Amino acid sequence: MSDYKDLTPEEQQVLLHKGTEMPFAGPLTDHFEAGGHYVCKQCSTPLYRSEHKFHSNCGWPAFDDEIENAVRREVDADGYRVEILCAQCDGHLGHVFEGEGLTAKNTRHCVNSISMEFVAAE
Repeated sequence: MSDYKDLTPEEQQVLLHKGTEMPFAGPLTDHFEAGGHYVCKQCSTPLYRSEHKFHSNCGWPAFDDEIENAVRREVDADGYRVEILCAQCDGHLGHVFEGEGLTAKNTRHCVNSISMEFVAAE
């Protein structure tokens, strides 16, 4: 894990121990800068492009698509939801929901703000 960033205890709770940050608390929830991308807080793998992000009013950043091969899905421990993880480092990102009708792609990646960083376009 030498290429991974040092995480704060709060970041560890979410990324490593599958916690959830409080809704409407994360700095990226209402962040909508165009032209950049969102990367994994732990390993800096690009996960989402700024154009994937949309207003969902769910309390966490929402995306209707991901960068190809960047996000891995698995059945959550509750057996019902689908967890999303960084495909590179297995960091917990949040959950994905389908069929809500919020976007044309009908998909909502509900991501913990604390799991990501925004990288502006150069």
